[in-house]
Amino acid sequence: MRSTVAKRSVTLLGHKTSLSLEAQFWTALKEIGAQRQMAVSDLIAEIDAHRTHNNLSSAVRLFVLGVYKNQLTEVVRPQRPRSELVV
Repeated sequence: MRSTVAKRSVTLLGHKTSLSLEAQFWTALKEIGAQRQMAVSDLIAEIDAHRTHNNLSSAVRLFVLGVYKNQLTEVVRPQRPRSELVV
């Protein structure tokens, strides 16, 4: 499977910057933004404001991974039998 990297410009705090992400990450950002009723640019600005990594592209990838990992954890979280519950 070949992935294409797309470079796009976004404005953060009034400054233009470019962001290079694989097409799948741009699609995921659009989906997450739609779920949260946010524009992709607003979502990226929020990621930028809370990032702990120097590289914005990496921060976006980790954000997307975290969102989908959390969704997967909610779906697959194993139910413990009643006998294992600690009271």
